[in-house]
Amino acid sequence: MATSTDTSVIFQRLQRVVAEARLPEVEVSTSYGTPALKVGGKAFVSVKNAETIVLALPIDHKEQLIEMAPEIYFQTDHYVGWPSLPLRIAAIGDDELQLRLIQAWRFRAPKKLRATFDAG
Repeated sequence: MATSTDTSVIFQRLQRVVAEARLPEVEVSTSYGTPALKVGGKAFVSVKNAETIVLALPIDHKEQLIEMAPEIYFQTDHYVGWPSLPLRIAAIGDDELQLRLIQAWRFRAPKKLRATFDAG
């Protein structure tokens, strides 16, 4: 059973990796009662439990990630047809996590903010 300490450690890791990526206008919030990071009022990552986080990303990217690394990415019936993908947080390194968080942020960020970020 996940404890709040377990999820807070995971959430701290997410915040650290997002800060290292220098993603602008990230809000600390909740999504369906769990810790989440949002941009433009939309969650791009949330902590589901002590083992799993959920990323927001285009539906057409999900299958590719699951095929590429099934030990990290998976899908349950709950997420079929939705632009969200669970992943095993203990199985992903910080470098790949940062890539996925940037991808999720870009997916949810308002167009103007995304353009400003991409311009560097």
